[in-house]
Amino acid sequence: MRSLLTTALIGVGAGLAASFVMNRFQDVAAPAFGMDGGNDDPSTVKAADTISEAVEGRPVMQKHRAAAGSALHYALGAAIGGGYALVVRRWPRTAEGLGAPVGLATMLLLDDLLVPAAGWGPWPKAEAAGNLYGLSSHLVFGMSLEGARRAGEALPG
Repeated sequence: MRSLLTTALIGVGAGLAASFVMNRFQDVAAPAFGMDGGNDDPSTVKAADTISEAVEGRPVMQKHRAAAGSALHYALGAAIGGGYALVVRRWPRTAEGLGAPVGLATMLLLDDLLVPAAGWGPWPKAEAAGNLYGLSSHLVFGMSLEGARRAGEALPG
């Protein structure tokens, strides 16, 4: 059996891959769901501002805002991936949903609860297009995470 560190690193890599796949899905799907992005900063940029204000006493500089938001998105995906891989190692049945449960949990806990509670975005509304877009994006994340985790676990060593 692999070490805990190796399992976690496989999960981190899977989380990075899943974050990339989710971003590409959103690039393609956003117009189909009527998501134009609006003029408001994404929640990841707002969260990066919160971190920057706590560390440096000021928000992220304008020229670094997009990169900071993207870095936070990938860091969160990596952390979720590492944690997920360790959970699956301990409780293998966790992976039976092919990643869909972790995608759904990510949407509910982060997008629908943490983001609005922290003031980084609005509370969920009863609008079908936005909810389906969020759900499908996070299902893509979760299923990509599980697929990449399985691929990593299948590697020799």
